[in-house]
Amino acid sequence: MGGVSVTIDITGVPPERIAFSPSPLAELGNAVHVLAEPGHHPAHHAWATATNAALEPGLADRLLEADFMWRSTRSDFLLPARPRETLAEELDDLDRIDDETFVGSALEISCSPRYARGGIPSPLVDEGSRRRALDLAAARGPRQAAFAERMISAPTATRAWLRRLLEDCDQAFFADTWRRVRVQLAADARHKTELMRRKGLADALADASRALCLEEDHEGTRIVVDKLVEARTEARAGALTLVPSAFGRPHLIALYTPGWQPVIMYPAASREVGGLESVGTVGLRLEALAHPVRMRMCRSLARGPYSTSELADTHGITAPEVSRHLAVLRKAGLLTTRRRGRYVLHQLDFSVVARLGSDFLESVLR
Repeated sequence: MGGVSVTIDITGVPPERIAFSPSPLAELGNAVHVLAEPGHHPAHHAWATATNAALEPGLADRLLEADFMWRSTRSDFLLPARPRETLAEELDDLDRIDDETFVGSALEISCSPRYARGGIPSPLVDEGSRRRALDLAAARGPRQAAFAERMISAPTATRAWLRRLLEDCDQAFFADTWRRVRVQLAADARHKTELMRRKGLADALADASRALCLEEDHEGTRIVVDKLVEARTEARAGALTLVPSAFGRPHLIALYTPGWQPVIMYPAASREVGGLESVGTVGLRLEALAHPVRMRMCRSLARGPYSTSELADTHGITAPEVSRHLAVLRKAGLLTTRRRGRYVLHQLDFSVVARLGSDFLESVLR
């Protein structure tokens, strides 16, 4: 799993061009994502249930038509590089983007390697991009396909339709939600800004998320976003915006398409319970648990502390084999170990395994 990350080169970017700032449009994008995929956000289950139940049927249908822009991935236009005070101001900024750029950003919804390479022509001017965008939308459903067709054939009218949809969402539920969360988001952004001023960007990034880190060497300065995506972009002599979100957790979103100003959206006041592990560590743990012998050993280790010789006797293998398997589990951080007299006892670390998934834990306890 090593080397999987989004890297943003910020060499030459002055500190005053790195901004922590809340965005009403970005948070509205998060809110409609939560409505479309409430299973991603158990902490907001009550809000999503109540809001969905109160939606006027026509508005719910319109949200469904366009939901491919925020359900599985996030269209770039929902992550403003220059956050404004109000949603209306950010929507006005969107209106100033030309049709080709807007439609290309709206319909790029696949997170494919093509996105990271950049230089993808707009579906408005390129037949291959048009077919690909329509195929991606069609995979989400007939309503979504029809919406993508309309956006390509009548971009100006469809953009106006989309703005009205977002404004109607604001009136129906988001305005009240934004009044509730914007104070928290503004406070988070101020705290990160002050931390960056006093201690530096590395500390501010670490405070935002353990999945963000700063790397500096003779080649330059980079922000590394720990994600199951391999991509690189740069903000050389440009700017970088970091947007806190109350609805974002567990997502950490990076806008990294070449030619766009990079934007990172992170969960506000992120103090991950139990710690947020790197993608590499999660992969190491899954690999350690995938071996059938180690799976059977975990059944014993979940029930109580065992010595190496006890495990060898229980599972009918040699002590050196047990030691090798224990070393893999220990390297993955899945064991607790303590000494009792001349014996070293090993046990499964329930707090770590539980974060990987309850199905595995229940299977070894069955």
